[in-house]
Formats: sequence, structure tokens, C-alpha cells
Amino acid sequence: MSCLSKCMNIKLYIAIGIGGMIGSMGRYGISILFTADHEFPFATLTANLIGCFLLSFLLNHPSIKQKLSHEMFTAVSIGAIGSFTTFSTFAVETIELWSSNLLLAVGYILISILGGLVFCYVGFKAACRGQVEQ
Repeated sequence: MSCLSKCMNIKLYIAIGIGGMIGSMGRYGISILFTADHEFPFATLTANLIGCFLLSFLLNHPSIKQKLSHEMFTAVSIGAIGSFTTFSTFAVETIELWSSNLLLAVGYILISILGGLVFCYVGFKAACRGQVEQ
């Protein structure tokens, strides 16, 4: 691997790390908005649904892909959105709900999956609409 390739990899890792920092701070901000007093995990659901919309929009909007460098696009998609959303927390919260309130756990699973698909679709349609208007 050439020195230039190694430098590009380091630049990409740094960009992803900075994006991850931003996404993690956003995720923490969402958790502050939704206090843990609720039995239902609103913070995780909100973060994951927003992430579904944003990732779908970003991946399907051609002018965004054209305007952002590879490093910036990867920093936003993998770094920021990847760290903002959280499947592991969803899984843990589902198991916790399952042991205390089965109906709420099933509802959480359904809302997360179906809601995620709806938010991805809305993000996709929003990105496509932006494409048609240009």
C-alpha cells in the first residue's frame, strides 16, 4: 500500500470518527429530551426513526452524493447516522420490555420495524422529489 493510500485511509478514519462523535452527541441529546421515567423507550425509537429517514434520504439523493467528497459522505452516513442510531439498544430495551410488559414489547418491535420502513420510504420519496425539481 502506498503512502498516499495510507494517508487517504487515515483521513477517512478521522472523518468517520468525527462523524461518529457528532452522531453520538445527537443521540445523547435525544436521550436527554426523553427522560427515562417512561416505561416505553421513546428516545431510542425517535433516534432510530430519524436515522432511517436521514440515511435513506442521503443514500438516494443524487446531488448530495455528487457534492460531497467520499470522506464527507462516509463521515455522515457511517459516522454520524451510524452512531446516532442504535440497534443494540433497541434489542436490549426489547428484552427488558418483554420481561415486564409483553404487549408493550411487541408494540415496540412493530413500531420500530414498520415505522423504520415508513421513514425510509419517506426519506427515499423526499430525495427523489428533490431530484425531479432540479
